[in-house]
Amino acid sequence: MSTTTAESSATVSPTAPAQTPGRIRRRGDKSLAGSLVSHGILIVASLIALFPILWLVFLSLGPDKDDYLHPGGIWKKMTFDNYSFVLQHTAFFDWLKSSLIVSLGTTVIGVLIAATTGYAVSRMRFPGYRKFMWVLLVTQMFPVAVLMVPMYQMLSDLQLIDSYLGLVLVYCSTAVPYCAWLLKGYFDTIPFEIDEAGRVDGLTPFGTFARLILPLAKPGLAVAAFYSFLTAFGEVAFASTFMLSDTKYTFAVGLQSFVSEHDAQRNLMAATAVLIAIPVSVFFYLVQKNLVTGLTAGGTKG
Repeated sequence: MSTTTAESSATVSPTAPAQTPGRIRRRGDKSLAGSLVSHGILIVASLIALFPILWLVFLSLGPDKDDYLHPGGIWKKMTFDNYSFVLQHTAFFDWLKSSLIVSLGTTVIGVLIAATTGYAVSRMRFPGYRKFMWVLLVTQMFPVAVLMVPMYQMLSDLQLIDSYLGLVLVYCSTAVPYCAWLLKGYFDTIPFEIDEAGRVDGLTPFGTFARLILPLAKPGLAVAAFYSFLTAFGEVAFASTFMLSDTKYTFAVGLQSFVSEHDAQRNLMAATAVLIAIPVSVFFYLVQKNLVTGLTAGGTKG
């Protein structure tokens, strides 16, 4: 009796519709509403980030210096005359040369010093190595106004006023402490076994650093290089104080020539600012493959 009942209850009628289980949402899957909200927020954030750039490009197409007061009138008289004037009748290419010399010099020298410093503190346990890194951090706490006078006096004593090398050394004093901390954290993520393998193969400490560690640290070096380049490329206070010749002005200082006590040629300034962004964009494109990895990896240890 019980066996018959169990068999009948387990039998499914052939005419009964098959029951399909509902879609099970996996952990991490978003609902349609959540996906729409997140995409909407990202779109709004992107527009907010792009708006200043697009507005600057738009103002650079206005032929008059007061067009920024009535931007609606630019649509009817858009022109590239501002770009032609900047390229042909200003010292734009002198500014470009000076900016590239100073920025690339700061990048090469600053990253080299920061990499050797970060590697030494990461691998070697010499007396006071912890305090040394904190001293580097303390140097970042002084404002520019406090450093201006002593730096000017030192450069004057070394006869480096109005020279590219003097400005590069000043920028390195700003970029190296941060980059040393950054690269120290990145070197901490590289296993010590690689150094030991280099010593077994007969490499010197510097040979291990140059041939084994640096190739593995490309993402961190890319971040340090990008930071050093931007530090030198956009700085104004030191460049305007230590560079006296018009032909040695950097872009950041050259932009000031469009603004005087009684006049401001904002249309030319906007066009120059758009042109200035091109070298930075090119440099970012060259390092962007390693940039994200370098920004995240250095914070996983140490």
